Amino acid sequence: MKTPLVIGLLCFSVFLAVFLTTKTSIAAQQKVVVGSKIFTESYILGEIVAKKLELSQNKADNSTLIERRLGIGATGILFEALLGGDISMYPEYTGTIAEAILKRPDLKTFDEIQNALKPLGLTMSQPLGFNNTYALAVRTEVAQKFKLTRISDLAPVLTEIRIGFGHEFTTRSDGSPGLAAVYKIPFASRTRAMAHSLAYEAIREGSIDLTDVYSTDSKIESLGLLVLEDDLNAFPRYDAVILVRSDFVTLNPGLWSAIQSLAGTIDENRMRELNARVERDRQNFRAAADGYFEKSSANVDPSSQRPFFDLQKGRIVFRTKEHLILVGLALLFSLVLGVPLGILATQSRAFGQLILLVSGVFQTIPSLALLCFLIPLFGIGIGSSLIALCMYGLLPVVMNTFVGLRSIDRNLLDTANALGLNYWQSLFRVRLPLASRSIYSGLRTSAITGIGTATLAALIGAGGYGATILAGLAINDIEMITLGAAPAALMALAVHGIFELIDARLIPKGLR
Repeated sequence: MKTPLVIGLLCFSVFLAVFLTTKTSIAAQQKVVVGSKIFTESYILGEIVAKKLELSQNKADNSTLIERRLGIGATGILFEALLGGDISMYPEYTGTIAEAILKRPDLKTFDEIQNALKPLGLTMSQPLGFNNTYALAVRTEVAQKFKLTRISDLAPVLTEIRIGFGHEFTTRSDGSPGLAAVYKIPFASRTRAMAHSLAYEAIREGSIDLTDVYSTDSKIESLGLLVLEDDLNAFPRYDAVILVRSDFVTLNPGLWSAIQSLAGTIDENRMRELNARVERDRQNFRAAADGYFEKSSANVDPSSQRPFFDLQKGRIVFRTKEHLILVGLALLFSLVLGVPLGILATQSRAFGQLILLVSGVFQTIPSLALLCFLIPLFGIGIGSSLIALCMYGLLPVVMNTFVGLRSIDRNLLDTANALGLNYWQSLFRVRLPLASRSIYSGLRTSAITGIGTATLAALIGAGGYGATILAGLAINDIEMITLGAAPAALMALAVHGIFELIDARLIPKGLR
C-alpha cells in the first residue's frame, strides 16, 4: 500500500531535480538577459538597451549572448527575476524603486536610492533623460463641465465622475492610496480597477471619465485628454533608469559603459514619439526602438520593420509549439503525480482528506501570486510555469481518481477477493479499469483548463499564446489579443475532440 506514495514522491523528486538542474545550467551560460515590463514604453526601452549592447559587443568583438526577455510581468515579478539572476537588467523608474521596491518613500535623490540598492547587489544607470511620472487624466468634456484643472478640484465632484485606475496604481503607495492620503480624497470608494492599457479604451469609449496615465504616454494627446496638475506634489519623480545586477557591472565593464552612454539621451518628447510609433503607427517594438538609433544599415535591422500585427502573426506556429509543450508536460506530470496520490487517498480517511485538501488549496492560490512565489525557487521561464500548471492541474486528476475508486461497487471488489487476487492484482485488473472513466474525465478537465491557464505563463517569460495576448494588451490592440486568444480556444476544442476519440478507443464499452 505504500507503493503509490513512493511512486508519487519519486516522480515529484525527478520533476524538481529536472528544473533545478535546468535553472542552474541556464544561469551558468555566458549571456546577458534584458527584461522589461508589459507596457509599451518598457518594451521599447528594453529593445533600445538590448540593441545598444549588441552594437557595443560587435565593436568589442565580444561573444556574449544578448537575450531579450521582454514583457515578463509587473514590477514584483521583474524584481524577483533580477534578484534571482534570471535577468541581468530591466528598465525601471526611480520613484518605483523607492516606493514599490525598497519601500522607502523617504528616498528622494538619485544617490540615496543608489546607496540603498547596494546591499541587494543591485545598481542603476544614470537617468536616461526623462521623468515619466504618474498623472491623472480626464476627458476634456468632463474637465470643462466640472472646471477641473488640478487634482484638488476632484474632491467636490468625486461622486459625479467615473474612475478607472490600473491594478498596480490602486495598490502601490505612490499610486491612488498615497494620492488619497495627500489630497484627502477617498478614491478607493469610487474606483474600478482594470488593466492599465484597457483603461485607455474605456476612457475613449466614455465608460470612465478619469484614469491614471504616464506622462510620456502618446495616447494622452491622441485621445484629447487633459492631465490634471499635481498641485500638492503627491507623485515623486520617476526618472527612467536601467536597474542592473552589480555582478554584471563587475564582469562586463565594456557593456556597462555602453548602457551608461544612454544617460540623458531621451527626453519626454522623444520618448512620447517612440511610444507613438507603436501605439499610433502600429510599428513593432524593435522598429520603434530603431527610431532611437541613427538610420543606417549598421544600426537598423530590416526584419524589424515588419508591421506589428504581421510580425506576431508570423510567430503563431512558434507560439503554438511553446503552448503545447507547456500544456503537454504539465498534463504528464499531473498524471504521474495525481493518479498515485488519488490511489493513496483511498487508503486512509485522514490522509486522504489531507491530500484532497492540499490539492484544493493549490487551486485557490491566485495564479500571479503563485508565479511570484515560485520565481525565487525556479526562476522565470518554463520551470516555474510548469510547476504552477502542474499544481493547478492536480485537483481534477486526484479528485476523479479518488472518486472513481471509491465509487466501485463493493460486490465487485468482494468478487475480486474471492478469486484470490492480491491488492496489486485487484488494483490494476479490477479497480483502475472500473475507475478509468472517472480518471479519464479528470485528465480531460486538467488538459482543457491548463490550456487557458498556460496563457499566464507569459507573465514570467515562458512564451506561448499569452505572449501575443500581453503584447496586444500593451498597445490595446484587439486584433492582436484575438490572435493569441482564438488559437488557445481552438486548441481547447481540438484537445476535447482528441479525448473523445481516445475515450471511444480505450474506455471499455460497458463503462461508456
